[in-house]
Amino acid sequence: MKIDKHTVASVTYALEVEGEMVEQTDKSNPLTFLVGVGMMIPGFEQQLVGKEPGEKYDITVQPEDGYGESDPQAIVDLPKDVFKVNGELQEDLLVEGNVIPLQDQNGSPLQAVVLEVGDDTVKMDFNHMLAGKTLHFTGEVVEVRKATEEEINHGHVHGPGGHHH
Repeated sequence: MKIDKHTVASVTYALEVEGEMVEQTDKSNPLTFLVGVGMMIPGFEQQLVGKEPGEKYDITVQPEDGYGESDPQAIVDLPKDVFKVNGELQEDLLVEGNVIPLQDQNGSPLQAVVLEVGDDTVKMDFNHMLAGKTLHFTGEVVEVRKATEEEINHGHVHGPGGHHH
């Protein structure tokens, strides 16, 4: 069976960005997803359509089909007070290049990278770490099956490789 909309695909992948390995999976732990519902970045999914189990792939995804371009408005100066816990500044967190887990106004988790530490403020980049980057995926299609009615209605995979209640 070929990968197409409303199939469930299991693939192994290695993701390289600018020549560096970012993530990798193998057959014991493949990436399993419902195709055609926007779970994956568009450039990855579109280029897998039509491939069958056992087929290897090598695809490049440009930023506009991946995590988008880097948004200059997502780079902000935060007052150092934000990084105080019980009144103490978390100096060890505030290191350039550090990724700090934060929360937005709604309490949703965010990650931001420390770009620069000033006297009173910290310049933080809230862009997705892969924004503005060209992504290079290589891997193999492990399994393809038809999605169930329920999976299509819920918009995600159930059972093995999916989520469990």
